Amino acid sequence: MSTTTTVGVTVKPKPTPPRKTNSRLHRIATAAGWWIASVAVFAGIWELAWAVGLAPELLLPPPHIFLQDFTSQAQFFDTSTIGAQQAQPVVAVLSTVMATVLRVLAGLALGFVASLITGVLISQFRVVQGLVLPAVTLLAPISPIAWLPVSIFLFGIGNAPAVFMVFIGVYFVMTLATISLINDVPATYVNVARTMGATRRQILGQVLLPSILPGLMQSLRLNLFAAWMVVLLAEAVGVGTGLGQVVMLARNTFNASLVFFAMTVIGLSGYLLDVLFRQLQNRLLWWQPMTNGGGNR
Repeated sequence: MSTTTTVGVTVKPKPTPPRKTNSRLHRIATAAGWWIASVAVFAGIWELAWAVGLAPELLLPPPHIFLQDFTSQAQFFDTSTIGAQQAQPVVAVLSTVMATVLRVLAGLALGFVASLITGVLISQFRVVQGLVLPAVTLLAPISPIAWLPVSIFLFGIGNAPAVFMVFIGVYFVMTLATISLINDVPATYVNVARTMGATRRQILGQVLLPSILPGLMQSLRLNLFAAWMVVLLAEAVGVGTGLGQVVMLARNTFNASLVFFAMTVIGLSGYLLDVLFRQLQNRLLWWQPMTNGGGNR
């Protein structure tokens, strides 16, 4: 590195900062490459098992069979126009996926807001803790599947029972998670805020909530996958439309190709929804490192 001498003073030029090789585009390309490789290995093993006769075509049709005729598979996704002209295959699949996604998002949003409010009230008020926490702890271990008859009794057939079951699957677990995260906030944070004259509302809004938000978002992301399983069951029994209904139709007709085609659509939809959730999480938690595909920070 050359130097420049001016009036007896040696001035060294500023070093050029190194290029950032781990750019956003590079991370996306790397993640996409590993995703494709992982799926390719899984599909390759499946195809090999079929080729050597270990996976019978009637029960375990390989991907090249249940994916090759998209049009014939997609016709089962449009169950609202039986006896009439059905929608285009792509439209039928996308509309069914969107119906399921909207039910999942509605249930997650309601469960998240309700659990956050309940958890804060329990942690801040002793009376609420004594009256509500035992009931929440008692109901939390009950599987959302057990709530299916209750949801049908209360809401009948339609979107409401599916949203209600997703809500139930999120609410109790997230309430307990909120309480635990609030209790884990270092007392030093609260004491410093009180010393500086912060009110109870300011401590809640500027100390407690920012401290527990990363943990809440991570817990909500994990519950996103559980919500998918719950809503599929609700759609199969108490809704009559959606991806769960397609799986039930495939089971009733013993259509193995439709079963795995629907499973592929469900997996892709859940994966893309998780990607979108991670992007939202990175923007909401801007002060923390970005999440990668595995959820680590």
